[in-house]
Formats: sequence, C-alpha cells, structure tokens
Amino acid sequence: MADRDEFMDDFTVRREPPNEPEEDITGAAGWSAPDASGGSRAERPLDPEPLEGDDEPTLRPRTLDEFVGQEKLKENLNIFVEAAKRRGEALDHMLLAGPPGLGKTSLCRILAQEMGVQLHPTSGPTLERAGDMAAILTSLDEGDFLFIDEIHRLNRQIEEVLYPAMEDFALDIVLGQGPSARTIRMDLPRFTLVGATTRTGLMTKPLLDRFGFSETMDYYRPEDLRKIIERSARILDVPITEDGASQLARRSRGTPRVANRLLRRVRDYAEVRSDGTIDEETAKAALEMQGVDELGLSRADRDYLLLIIEKFDGGPVGVGTISVALGEARDTVEDVYEPFLLQSGLIQRTSRGRITTRRAYEHLGVPLPGGSRNGAPDHEPLW
Repeated sequence: MADRDEFMDDFTVRREPPNEPEEDITGAAGWSAPDASGGSRAERPLDPEPLEGDDEPTLRPRTLDEFVGQEKLKENLNIFVEAAKRRGEALDHMLLAGPPGLGKTSLCRILAQEMGVQLHPTSGPTLERAGDMAAILTSLDEGDFLFIDEIHRLNRQIEEVLYPAMEDFALDIVLGQGPSARTIRMDLPRFTLVGATTRTGLMTKPLLDRFGFSETMDYYRPEDLRKIIERSARILDVPITEDGASQLARRSRGTPRVANRLLRRVRDYAEVRSDGTIDEETAKAALEMQGVDELGLSRADRDYLLLIIEKFDGGPVGVGTISVALGEARDTVEDVYEPFLLQSGLIQRTSRGRITTRRAYEHLGVPLPGGSRNGAPDHEPLW
C-alpha cells in the first residue's frame, strides 16, 4: 500500500508541477494584457501603430478610388462591397495572389475601411501553434477582417483550425486527453478572412476551396505607375515633372512598392545635387548612381545574366549551379531574381535549365554568339 501511495504521489508531482505558470496565448492575438499595476500594455504586435514623432506620411491609398491600376479587380470588389452592405452581411473570404509589392495589403485595408470594420493583420510564419490561431479567432467581432499575409506558409495544424472557422464560423476545442477527451464547438462571429500569397501553388487544395473569391494581381503598366508616383510626390511634397515621373515608372519593375522606394531615393539626390525638382535628367542620373538601368534591372540582376552568358555560354544551366555561383540560396534565386527576369523576357526556364534570350544579349550590349536561334545560342545535342 505504501508503494502504491508513493507511486501516486510521484505521479501527481510529475503531472502537475507546482508553481508552473500558465501559457499566455493572448499575445499571439494582439490583445493588451494587464500589467502588474492594473493597466494595459501598449504593445500590440499584430496591430502596429506609428511611432510618435514619425512625420513621414503614409503613401498607401485609403479608398478604392485612390487605388491606381488593377481596374478589373477593383470593379469586382466594388460590386462585392456594395452587395454585402445592402444585405448587411460580412464579405466572403478572399484570396489575393501575386508578386510582392503590388498592393495586396493596401487593398485589404481599403476593404475593411469601406465595410466599416476592424482589421486584424498577421502573417503565416508568426502563427506556430493552433492556440495562436484560436486566440485570434475568438477576439474577432462581427464582420471583422482577419488578414493573413504569406498564408501559404501556414502549417497543417493551423489550417485544421481554419477549416470549420471559415465554413461554419465555429471553433472546435478538445478538452482532456485519452478516452475521456471530448470536443466542444464554440460559435464565432461571421468574419472575413483575406489571405495574401506570393506562391499559390504551395497552398493546399482544401484551404483554396474555402475562399469565395480568388484573384491574381498583375504587374502595373508604366502609365499606372506614373500616376502612383505623381500621387506619392504630392503627398511627400516633392516637385516632379511628367518626364521625371515617366522615367521612374519605366524603371520600377511594374511594382508600386519599388516605384515609391525609387522616388524617395531620387528625392534625396535631387535635394543634394540639384534644386530639389525631379526632372528627367535628375531621375536618370540618380538611378544610374544606384545601378538601376532602363529596364529596372539592378546590379544583382545584371550579374545573374552575365553569369549565364559569360560563364555558361548562355545556358542551359541549372538553378542549383547558379545559386552556388552567385553565393545565394536557391529560394532567393527563384523567388527574388528570376520572376522579373522571366516576366521581362530576359531568360527562359527549360527542362535542361535556364537560358538567356536574345533580348538579354541586346540589353547588356553583349554580341550574340554565332548560329543562334530564337535569341539563345545553339548547343550540340546531348545524344
């Protein structure tokens, strides 16, 4: 009997360690937990506020009318928002796909403002446990927007929590362990999940099927980028000519984020080396100093192309070899270097590897090798 009591005492100690603090999952949801003095902490990791004294105005558009480009997508969203308002319902779940910097986050903020609800932003990599997702879902109010950036990086456990939340607006909670475990279902308010992804192919089909609307955003035309640059220049109070804005637009890689970044750097150059006005000549000089050429290629992009042309005779060469030669990770080469080069028609992806095109030779001023076909040099067959 004494042995049994000793065993039970030991089991109890191991199962319930004394003074062990309970896990706090409220931080994952961005809640303001009370501090020792009874007040609430100001930190909200998922809802960052601008720092005091930060006088740099935001360049994000605030309404769909201010949002330049993506006309078909805006027309659809206008209809969805108006229909949801008339019915008094929450918007359906949405998935916005496309390369980085095209305005997926800005669109989500605009939609939440148009619907008059709160936005709760987070990202796939920051959600590590199912409890993190459950804490966020239980903090939502009726009609709120839950924005998950890089949603393709969610782990499987998080997705399992999202399935009933997206379909039935419910959260399944398991109480206990083993044979005595039981499941209870907690009702959730009707919310809108907006996912943003740069790699739709990495998302699971069950998650994709639960989105009521999915759209892939395209690169912007130079005309739209010029309007974005002129609007940003007005907000930043930067004098800019139409030719100067066009010069920036042509070198912005079809991406508003790049356009605004280049505008800030050219503004610095114009204030130091010129009279503060961004005209065509000032824009050209500033961008050349930063290594941005007429197509928007950076020095790293040109090094990529010259590597294939000079070291591997124009290709084909495998991406693994390219990543080792550049000293970059394979994912960096595929996700950072290649998308714009492919979109610009400077390289080709083939079953045998990467090949530079005729346009790449002409842009870099490198003479084409003899006997080239379709812009790429001829190679002897393997067999």
